[in-house]
Formats: sequence, C-alpha cells, structure tokens
Amino acid sequence: MSASGATVRLAEWIAGVKDPLPDELAHAARRVLLDYLSAAVAGAPDPVARAVRDHARDSAPGSQATIIGGGSAAAGGAALANGTAAHALELDDGYTPGGSHPSSATLPAVLALAEREHADSDATLRALAVAVEVACRIAAAAHPTTWRLGFHNTSLAGVFGAAAGCAALLGLDAGQTASALGLAGSHAGGLFEFIAHGSAVKRLHPGKAARDGLACADLAARGVTGPPTVLEGEHGYFAAFARGEWSPDTLLDGLGERWALRRTFVKPYPCCRHVHAATEAVLGLRAEHGLRAEDVTKVEVSTYSVAARHNGRDPSTLLGAQMSLPYAVAAALCDGELGLPQFTPERRAAADIARLLGLVRVDADADADREYPARRPTEVRVSLTRGDELSARVDLPYGEADNPLDDAALEEKFRSLCVPLLGAERAEAVVRSVWTGADPGDLLRPLGEPF
Repeated sequence: MSASGATVRLAEWIAGVKDPLPDELAHAARRVLLDYLSAAVAGAPDPVARAVRDHARDSAPGSQATIIGGGSAAAGGAALANGTAAHALELDDGYTPGGSHPSSATLPAVLALAEREHADSDATLRALAVAVEVACRIAAAAHPTTWRLGFHNTSLAGVFGAAAGCAALLGLDAGQTASALGLAGSHAGGLFEFIAHGSAVKRLHPGKAARDGLACADLAARGVTGPPTVLEGEHGYFAAFARGEWSPDTLLDGLGERWALRRTFVKPYPCCRHVHAATEAVLGLRAEHGLRAEDVTKVEVSTYSVAARHNGRDPSTLLGAQMSLPYAVAAALCDGELGLPQFTPERRAAADIARLLGLVRVDADADADREYPARRPTEVRVSLTRGDELSARVDLPYGEADNPLDDAALEEKFRSLCVPLLGAERAEAVVRSVWTGADPGDLLRPLGEPF
C-alpha cells in the first residue's frame, strides 16, 4: 500500500465511523473499558497519581469531568490525571505489535470529553474504539524501530489515538480530523530514558497523551489547522520518529474490517509485559515440580531482545522492579505468585528475593527476535542444588488475544483490585454499568468520590 495520502485516508476513516458498533466489537470495546477502569481505580492512590491529580485540580479546575478517586476538573485535567493513574501500577492493557499501552493514553481523553459533552454510551463506545484502533495502528506501523531509537510508543502513538477518538466524538469532518492528527504530531513524545533510573515520568506519558490529544481535537474543531501529511510527510511523524522505517499496510490495511482493538492484551501481573512470559514459565515450573527458592542455583532466560533489555538489577524503586525481568522471576520463584504484594517496598528489599535476583541471567536470542512482535518467545532454565535442570517455554503469555482472559477472569481482575478500594457494592455497580452501557457520566461520577 502506498504511503501517499496516509494521514488523509486515516482521517476519512475516522470521520466516517458513524454507525453503532457491531455487537461483537462493542463487547470487545467494553472489555477494554472494564480493564482500563481496573487499572485506573487501582492506580489512583499511588503517590505519583495523587501528585498529578493535585496538579490537575490546581491547573485545570472545574467540574467538566471526573477524576477517578479525587473529584473533578476541566476535561483536559481529568484526562491527564486518569491517564496517569491507569499507568501507575503497570496494570493497563497493551498491544504487542505496537509495543504500547493504547487504552491508558486514549480512554481518559474520550471519557472526559464525553462527560463534558454529555455524550451517550453508543457515541462514546464508538469513539473509544476509534481511539484505541488509531493508537494501535500507528504504534505498530513503526515498532520496534521507534523503540530502538529511544521512544515510548504509548505516548508517542497514543496522542494520535486520543485526538482521533475525540475528533470522532465531536463529529469533526475529514478535514478537521486531519488537522487534529496534524496537531497531535507536534505533541508526540516520550523518551525511554526512564528505564535507567526507575523514574516516575513514565507514569505521566499516557496522561500527557490523553490531555494533549483532547486539546488537539478541540483546537481543530475551532479552526486551528495541522498538516494533513503529518504521518507520511518528509518532515512528518514516521520520518522524525522512525527514520522513515514504517509500514503503510500496517497503518491502513483493513481499516474497519480487521480491528486491532480485538487483539489487545490484558495484564495478569502488575509489571512490564516483556517480563510476563518468563514469569509465567517459572510459576509453571514451581507449581509442577514443587520448587523451593532455596533449591535454585541458577536461572537462565533466553528471550527476544526487547525483553532482554529489561535486565535491571535495582528494585529500590517500584518502577525499577516492575521493569526488571530478573526481579519478576526471582519474586515469582520465591512467592509462587506475582501481584501487588510482591512489589511493596518491604518485599522488594527482602533477602530471599535478593539472593535469587543475583542468580538470574538474561540473554537475547536471535530466533526469538525473528518471531517478535508476532509472539513473545521466552525459554527459562532453572538449575537446582541436586544437579538437575528444569526448563519451560512460553510463546504467548496469558492475556494475549490468542490466550485471553475470558469475561469472568476480566471481572475477577477488576474485583480483586478494586473491591478493597471501592467496596463490593460500588465495584459491582461499575461492572454492571460497563456491560449494560451506562452513559459516561453515570459510569464515572461515582468513581470521583474519594477512596
């Protein structure tokens, strides 16, 4: 497929999505919404999320939209706060071909705008689907090149998705939508340098993308123009962020027919997705063979290069632990699970985990690289004091589209994370509201009460 006119073709598709979503797609979009709320509610009490929430209320005061766990603000402020909360604990969904987290960067924008505009549930769900789709496709079109160049695809592509979803909700025509995308191109950003230091700025990336994408659609609606070649142009997004290495087919082929939205993954563990396959492998070995952490003398992990670079050894910060494949393996081997309790300050400093952390070796595998990002091939070999070795391989970790959490498991994820914060009654009300298609205000306002 030719790259010529790519931005305009994408804008025409966005502006043309007018009908209610087919039932199966609508259900998939509601699953994305429920998973987003799981992450945003659970992340709201996090110190970084609280700081951003306070900033949003101070800098964007108002009552246009709900801040989850903290009242209300102008729509842009709510988008910033909720996007940060959704990414605060590494619980938000992702899209493997794009190496990104589409929902935390897009849903906060669309939902905040929907509250401001008093949009109904059908229009909102349609805009949510468009937002996630655009974020996924733009991220995948240049991944992993953008990642290799040091960019974080979640915010880089997410701002386009947020702008697209908000443009769809506002009913912008194709020209205005192209301008919204054009404006979003000048808001794209997010550097991966956080990984070297466990820096909290990573948490802000989706919130920033959501806030800026909403602003881009708003400005386009008011007549501010952006370049209608922002994606494919000589000085456009793919030239600047991927050195021209991108796939027009990935961006445009099958729009409206093959939805990337239906291929997003759900996280069962609160850490970087690149470490999930190794975690699943060691948990399986532990359960099958009754492994004890004290019997382990060495752990070797062979995986694709993107995952192998998550080889940090300093779990002193929450993000440092969540981004570390060795830490995830060590904690899972010690505790037989990997949930929020394994990421508390006390557990991160524990001697038994520290011992195993020093025994984990991670190597990149050329064969695995050839399969990524279609799959996440990872092999783990565990050596024991008695002299033998156990091994396990995971290609598609639990939660991927071809190895999914079903609706019951998705609800259980929400309840396990949110009932302790919301109480059982309020949590069940949220679940019902998502599945029955409550209007955005009715869904979100109860979540604005402090918890």
